[in-house]
Amino acid sequence: MSNKPFELRVVTDQPQEYGLSLCRMPARGESVNGCGHDWRQVVGINGTPMRAVMDQILMAIKQAGYRPSDLSRGRKAPFLLSEELGVRLGLLMLAVKPLRKSSRMTDISEQIQSMASEEAYYWFSKMTDHRAGRRSQKAMRILLAKE
Repeated sequence: MSNKPFELRVVTDQPQEYGLSLCRMPARGESVNGCGHDWRQVVGINGTPMRAVMDQILMAIKQAGYRPSDLSRGRKAPFLLSEELGVRLGLLMLAVKPLRKSSRMTDISEQIQSMASEEAYYWFSKMTDHRAGRRSQKAMRILLAKE
């Protein structure tokens, strides 16, 4: 397996805005969907949730060795991310995607940033499970937003 098992791709579905799609290499025997022939989509995000966590997205891009200014609507090449950066970014994007209140997005973002690596991997595996993923996503949002 590659040492960069995640890709962050710019998606330009709307004429004025863009979104982001986080993809990962599939495990052996796992089917692929949404990101091309060798990649599996973890989550896509755009609009207010994406803008609310843009600082974390830009930090992840910078930690991966890219300049924050490389993120633009016109970018065609994906950002290659290490496993830990991809897991944390996926966790963040999955957690804030359905939210509307920016205060909850900020609370969750701060909590994910302060998580230990083991905790982040645990929640990522729970939240991306095809059977119980949605319940796990809701549980984590409730736990981290303290509402």
